[in-house]
Amino acid sequence: MPARKHFFTSESVGEGHPDKVCDQISDAILDDVLRQDPYGRVACETYVTMGLLVVGGEITTTGYVDVHNLCRKVLEDIGYTHPKYGFDYHTCAIINTIHSQSPDISQGVDKGGAGDQGFMVGYACKETEELMPLPIMLSHKLVARCAQVRREGILKYLGPDCKSQVTVEYHDGVVKRIDSVVIACQHTEEVLDQTGQMITKKARQEIIDQVGMPIIKKYADKQTKFYVNETGKFLIGGPQSDTGMTGRKIVVDTYGGVAAPGGGAFSGKDPTKVDRSAAYMARYVAKNIVAAGLAEKCLIHVAYVIGKAEPLAVMVDTFGTSKYSETQLIKLINDNFDLTPRGMIKTLDLLRPIYKKTACYGHFGRTEAEFSWENTDKAVTLKKQAGKL
Repeated sequence: MPARKHFFTSESVGEGHPDKVCDQISDAILDDVLRQDPYGRVACETYVTMGLLVVGGEITTTGYVDVHNLCRKVLEDIGYTHPKYGFDYHTCAIINTIHSQSPDISQGVDKGGAGDQGFMVGYACKETEELMPLPIMLSHKLVARCAQVRREGILKYLGPDCKSQVTVEYHDGVVKRIDSVVIACQHTEEVLDQTGQMITKKARQEIIDQVGMPIIKKYADKQTKFYVNETGKFLIGGPQSDTGMTGRKIVVDTYGGVAAPGGGAFSGKDPTKVDRSAAYMARYVAKNIVAAGLAEKCLIHVAYVIGKAEPLAVMVDTFGTSKYSETQLIKLINDNFDLTPRGMIKTLDLLRPIYKKTACYGHFGRTEAEFSWENTDKAVTLKKQAGKL
């Protein structure tokens, strides 16, 4: 019987993409609060358009954030340092409309309850070393590579804005090959051809050779297709070409569409907001279940109501890859993981200023020390306990 073949696509966007500019600024503000006041409350949103950046939301803290200078520093670090990129950290206008958190919310959070209602999702699978779906991991690595070759001067004509997309071919649910790769890189005029409407063939090939192939060569074959700046050129990028807002890339931030995202975005929210802390905890639980060998794939779904500590519901789906029932797995979860806001914050040490780093290249599948929810320290215990069920 021939293998069942299907294709799956995920995308990512780089640090200079307008939405990611906003995520980084919101999380940089959160980090600055947490450095001074670990118990500060932050729900910070950012909006960016041509020549203008607006920061708003609710912050209650004993510290002080110099919002204007912090925003300019983030923009400088990203690379918006010259008018040729269409946005310049020196000259852009910044408007600050932040106010304090509602006392109606605070009275529920102060006693340990969730900072909002909603549902959160965690997922893990054995497709990659990171226990993540391959399409989203490769997409993240492509835009990270774009930033690397730009910062190191390997391709000096690249600008801060970029996007990627990877389509993976599966046979019977197993990765077979990469079918196509999309790379869109902002660039300067120096690589336009004589018509001024297209980047040169040489520049296209350099982007494939320096950005694409180092990331996907393990899975590519002669039939793998590359699409590089398919409109012809990408001179106008960043906030000059598109508005950006915090929280608009939740599929990019999570599992690339393989698992449904939860109901809320992450960036700019302190960990009393379960949109963030419970999504991290759900990933931690799912990853440890897969790392323990209890399932090949695992999805965790949790739900909360504002002001109440315990989750309203916990669901587990292993897609037929586990010999254990949902009831058995939920017992293991309840015995080993504290899913209250205070429990999640303590377990994952979430009151640290670690969040700006999460704002690009995905919140999951990361190896840096800050990403405590990627640890698999519960796997051995889960395996032992499961053996007694």
